[in-house]
Amino acid sequence: MTEYVLRFIAGGVIVSMFSILGDMLRPKSFAGLLGAAPSVALATLGIVVVQHGPAYAAAESWTMIYGAVALACYSVVVCHLLMRFYLAALPATIIALVVWLAVAFGLLAGLGGAA
Repeated sequence: MTEYVLRFIAGGVIVSMFSILGDMLRPKSFAGLLGAAPSVALATLGIVVVQHGPAYAAAESWTMIYGAVALACYSVVVCHLLMRFYLAALPATIIALVVWLAVAFGLLAGLGGAA
């Protein structure tokens, strides 16, 4: 239970810091970019370091990087399907989800995951 409270507090503090940073930057669209994902990842890594040590946190950070690469591939595929092939949003996201899964699990299987 205390882990969830700690994660909630750490995530809230880090989200607030990223929101302030995003509010200071121009254009304002950076505020959404810096909103939740980086702060949740940092809070999670901080808790993992305390509970399992830095080696385990390093392995976990690699899986986060693989997920980010897969998300970038997903985004590119969605953009191409929507803009070039004029697919509707639902089929484009379903097709791109398959790409995301293939890239994420391919990187995990090929390069390794958490210890």
